[in-house]
Amino acid sequence: MNKSWWKILAVLLLVYTIVAGFLLEVPRLPILNETIRNLYFHVCMWFGMMILFIISFVYSIKYLGSTNYKYDLYAKHFAATGTLFGLLGYTTGVLWVSVTWITDQSQSLGSVLKEPKLIGAAIAVLIYGAYFVLRGSFEDMDKRARVSAVYNIFAFAMLFPSIWIIPRLVGSLHPGSPGSDTGNPALNRNDMDASMRMVFYPAVIGWTLLGVWITTLKIRIDLLRDKSLL
Repeated sequence: MNKSWWKILAVLLLVYTIVAGFLLEVPRLPILNETIRNLYFHVCMWFGMMILFIISFVYSIKYLGSTNYKYDLYAKHFAATGTLFGLLGYTTGVLWVSVTWITDQSQSLGSVLKEPKLIGAAIAVLIYGAYFVLRGSFEDMDKRARVSAVYNIFAFAMLFPSIWIIPRLVGSLHPGSPGSDTGNPALNRNDMDASMRMVFYPAVIGWTLLGVWITTLKIRIDLLRDKSLL
């Protein structure tokens, strides 16, 4: 029980996120309206993704400093779960786009597909996808772990520019970007009132804990398969 408290907390927070996310009142902002509820899923999953990638990045550095194969295993699985969250975040973002930019604003599908924020997010996910392709191309365990660790550090270094920096330097439909007239930045204090913050922050913690839970299960399975890593 002492070791499972955070798993119970993850379940409770996610149940709270889903129930409160759909039932509590939200501010009626221009264009966003009821779709702002997706903030608890789309944005919070991306926060969870970033945290998981940070953990994976740290373990890659630890592997290069110690050549302990367990660290390579941890880095791989945290990156895998982070990529899963990235795909889920991208999917919920596309669903959000279909209601706001395309349906509500009559933006063309072409302009949406060229949106810098979406392109940057797709690039980030593809970079991490290439990480797993790279791992599969090596049969030698030492070389695979070493090259993968170096690439993982590179992938993490590319994550912030592709998602946060470059899209903000160019015109974008995404709320909060230069030249955007499609709403306000989701994290702006004028957008999230106290009731939304009561759901948003628990949602970030809940999704992150779920990601860690999934990752630890996958790590335990791999460790049981290869007991030499224990």
